[in-house]
Amino acid sequence: MKRVAAIDCGTNSIRLLVADADPAAGELKDLDRRMQIVRLGQGVDRTGRLAPEALERTFAACREYAAVIKGLGAEQVRFVATSASRDAENRDDFVRGVVDILGVEPEVITGDQEAEFSFNGATKELTGRADLERPFLVVDIGGGSTEFVLGDASVRAARSVDVGCVRMTERHLVHGGEISDPPSPGQIAAIKADVASALDRAEETVPLREAATLVGLAGSVTTVAAIALGLNQYDSEAIHHSRIPLAKVREITDRLVSSTHAERAAIPVMHPGRVDVIAAGALVLLSIMERVGAGEVVVSEHDILDGIAWSLAG
Repeated sequence: MKRVAAIDCGTNSIRLLVADADPAAGELKDLDRRMQIVRLGQGVDRTGRLAPEALERTFAACREYAAVIKGLGAEQVRFVATSASRDAENRDDFVRGVVDILGVEPEVITGDQEAEFSFNGATKELTGRADLERPFLVVDIGGGSTEFVLGDASVRAARSVDVGCVRMTERHLVHGGEISDPPSPGQIAAIKADVASALDRAEETVPLREAATLVGLAGSVTTVAAIALGLNQYDSEAIHHSRIPLAKVREITDRLVSSTHAERAAIPVMHPGRVDVIAAGALVLLSIMERVGAGEVVVSEHDILDGIAWSLAG
């Protein structure tokens, strides 16, 4: 048994998992799992730089996480940074801040590495399931990018493309500093076209239509699942491994893209930091399901964060 700490810093959120890993038993026991919306990728698509206020929000979360890691006595820490910090000109400022606070250097991983961690984290529990056919297609819809990984027990093909809920919102739904509320039909069509192009690029590497089971990860997917399940509050146990039909995803997406900010914010399971980006995130998920021909999505609460933790366990 080994006590490890994994941090996943993406475009929209930063998450921590402290867990006891038992490689022999294939078990990962959570001690602390938490998330903050810090929007590190704020404006990166437009400016190419991490905004000072976005860095400070992220560093504040890092200080909180450092205290948790120290309190639980994790033996090893791994900090993985994804899309926003790959794209930013001033990513050295980000690296220095993290080292000062946590004592470890963030690994600005490639999209392919990100995809492999996501696949391992999401499928380790699913490999023995007789009711789920292989190969699995794991889809991790982040803030700035989406990862596609096809595999059985291990990865066969992977690709990261630059479409995510924050990037699509900033690129297509923001005008004059304001988010369209609700989006116009033209804006929705522009997102769908952008995602379709990204799916074309993903299919150059990953045979998406060979997937027998679609596994969806990250906040856009879990939020859609929570709405589909009619939850009054977010419940990870109920969401984890739920199976949401295509028709339900389409119904919820239609609802989200036709809602105002206030209407989306009033949904009981909606995280305040996701209100403005969930419509774009749901459109990405729906577009993927339609392209793959998936009748349902299996929702996983275990993802890249668990994959990072497993990478420390060996």
